Amino acid sequence: MEKAIIGKKIGMTQIFDEAGRVVPVTVIEAGPCTVVQKKTEEKDGYNAVQLGYGDVAERKLTKPELGHLKKAGDARKKTLKEFKLAKAAEMNVGDEVKVDVFAEGDRVDVTGISKGHGYQGVIKRHGAHRLKETHGSGPVVRHAGSMGANSDPSRIFKGKIGAGQMGNEQVTVLNLDVVKVDPELNMLVVCGAIPGPKGGLVTIKSTVKVHKVKQAGADISKNPQKASGRNPQKASARVNPQKASARNK
Repeated sequence: MEKAIIGKKIGMTQIFDEAGRVVPVTVIEAGPCTVVQKKTEEKDGYNAVQLGYGDVAERKLTKPELGHLKKAGDARKKTLKEFKLAKAAEMNVGDEVKVDVFAEGDRVDVTGISKGHGYQGVIKRHGAHRLKETHGSGPVVRHAGSMGANSDPSRIFKGKIGAGQMGNEQVTVLNLDVVKVDPELNMLVVCGAIPGPKGGLVTIKSTVKVHKVKQAGADISKNPQKASGRNPQKASARVNPQKASARNK
C-alpha cells in the first residue's frame, strides 16, 4: 500500500460541494503517528513499519511495552499497528506520519470495529421474516423456525442464520473519497459512513480498488448489429420495404 495512518472517528456531518449538492461526510482525527518499529527485508524477510497512535501515561504500560517503545525515543503510544508501506524502507524509527500524506481526491479504505448490538434475534440480525399473528402461530412469531431435516442429515448445515452476537466485529469500508485534509487540526474528511462509534479507532489506508479511467467511446458497443442501430443509413437498409410501403398507405 502507498499510504496509511491511524485515527479516531469524530462523527458525521454534511457539506456542500461546488455544484451545491449535499455530501454526507465523516470527520476523522488522523495522526500524528510515530514510527515505533521498522521491519527490513534482511532481518525480517519483508519491509514494513509499526505506527503508534495516541499518547498514554507511562504507568499504564507494562515493562515489555515500555521497553519496546523506548527504542523509538520518548514515544508512549497506546495503539500499535503494522503497515507494509511502499516507502517503508526509506522511513526510520522516530519519524512522524501526519495527515498530510493524504490529499483531496484520494480514495481510501477505512477499517474499524463496528458498533456492538449485543445478542439479537434472527429478524434484527439477518432480516428474516416473522410469522403471521392470526391463528396457530403461538408465541413464536419472531423465532427462527425450522432448522433443517430430522434423521438425515441429523445436523444443521453451516451458514444457517440464527440468533447470536450482532456487531462488535472488524469491518472495512472500501473506496471512500477524501473530501478535505486539514494538517493543522489533523483532520481527514471522507465521503460516506465508516464503522464504529464516535471516538472509535480506525485505520485509513490507500484503497485496494483499481480505478480505470474511461476513454472516449468506451461505452459504444462493438457488436456490429447494435452499432448499426445507431447509424441511420444502415438502419434504413434493414427496414422491410413491404412493411414500410404498408405504413405509407
